[in-house]
Amino acid sequence: MKNIITISREYCSGGHTIGQLLAKELNIPFYDKEIIDMTAQQSGLSADYIKNNEQNLSSGWLYTLLLGASYASPGSSSFNPNNHLQNTPLADQVFNAQRKVIVDLAKKGPCVIVGRCSDYILKHSDEIDKKDLLNVFIYAPIEDKVKRGIEEKRLDPSKAEKEIKLVDKRRANHYNTFTERTWGNRSHYDLLLNSSLLGLEGSAKLIAEIAKKL
Repeated sequence: MKNIITISREYCSGGHTIGQLLAKELNIPFYDKEIIDMTAQQSGLSADYIKNNEQNLSSGWLYTLLLGASYASPGSSSFNPNNHLQNTPLADQVFNAQRKVIVDLAKKGPCVIVGRCSDYILKHSDEIDKKDLLNVFIYAPIEDKVKRGIEEKRLDPSKAEKEIKLVDKRRANHYNTFTERTWGNRSHYDLLLNSSLLGLEGSAKLIAEIAKKL
């Protein structure tokens, strides 16, 4: 059985709810927003800061270009061994703290983890048995996402489609930057599922059935 399941999802595709239903179906812990508080404790940053900035694009390699001499190699006149920690971008600090939290949660045992590059993190962690891991990507047609966004997230009907696409773009930028892979690329996941086909509850039940058989 695959008992460590990551849920990557498009905005308003219902991925969060599917993850909750899946965890209930399998009777295992569910983690999404809880990771924010855990990351805050791990990093020393505030939970509000992490909530507002965890998916903002500010990668280490982009930041390195801006810092220039601050990241100079040892032996250069501008090298200072303390600069690396001092100048580590906050986005990198958040990602590294989240990575440790996610790995620690998976090490504890069966669970469902939503988002935050958890598929990539766990797939590349030497501390996790890959035989236990199932990486899922949830998507849906834009018209269904707009409908859900308006009804459930109270999005402005005139701006809903634009906002949904913007959030998905931010998620893609964040994922692509920190993993050097392409968000939503089918080769990175074990299962891609259109949540509109079976609905949220049906999708959760299908994933549970697949997880039990693998």
